[in-house]
Amino acid sequence: MFWAIAHGRVDPRGYHFLRERADTEALNRAAEGAQAPHVSAVSIHQYAYLADRYLLLPHGGSVGVGYGPVVVAPHAFTQEKLRGLRIGVPGLRTSAYLVLRLLVPDFTPVIVPVAPFSRAWEALKSGEVDAALLIHEGRLLYEREGLSRVLELGEAWQALAGLPLPLGGNVIARALGPQVIAEVSAILRDSIRYALEHRDEVLSHLLSVEERPGVPRERALFDRYLAMYANQDTLDYGELGRRAIVDLMERGAAAGIIPHRVNVEFAP
Repeated sequence: MFWAIAHGRVDPRGYHFLRERADTEALNRAAEGAQAPHVSAVSIHQYAYLADRYLLLPHGGSVGVGYGPVVVAPHAFTQEKLRGLRIGVPGLRTSAYLVLRLLVPDFTPVIVPVAPFSRAWEALKSGEVDAALLIHEGRLLYEREGLSRVLELGEAWQALAGLPLPLGGNVIARALGPQVIAEVSAILRDSIRYALEHRDEVLSHLLSVEERPGVPRERALFDRYLAMYANQDTLDYGELGRRAIVDLMERGAAAGIIPHRVNVEFAP
């Protein structure tokens, strides 16, 4: 989403961007700190705790339409049998955790860091957890490890709410003021649009510089991942996507998982 800015493919309009890469939970926590970034990717769940200081950008989101994170285990069993089990989760502020808690109210969460994603395989094989909630690359690779899918959150959410599943989003600090927020939002939108319109160029470069341990370099798999989470919904949530975010916040608050009502506000 930020590739075109980093490589000079779009006009930065006089702004200079410093970039830092981190896993989901680290980004969620960084947005809470004294040195919180002006713009950050965060879990939609985490936005509930940031709404007083950040606006949600209308673009940059990851939305699952009938698909999303998955709960896997060494062998298949029904969703009902997840109750009371120890389930590895990537973080208590991730959207995946919130949705799983809404679908399966009574399980014991065990934090299993999302990076490296192979940590989830280790936790399952050692018996540290009975099942694991997988996001990102792990969501596509679990079958290679001989694991079975127990619950597909996107499918279950579609059946329950009749809405897409909002997972991640980008936020921008309210303190920047209306003019800067509008200008930076426009630059970020340009960058996302460039990536979507020059997909092969961006994909080839991302694959050529990928160095994270265990992350596959297979173009078809990478292409599939991007098709799921960096697509036209990323350019703009649209009315349905916005409604899905509000609905998730309301359900989380009603269940007491989010301790307060959330006023969801979008930047231009």
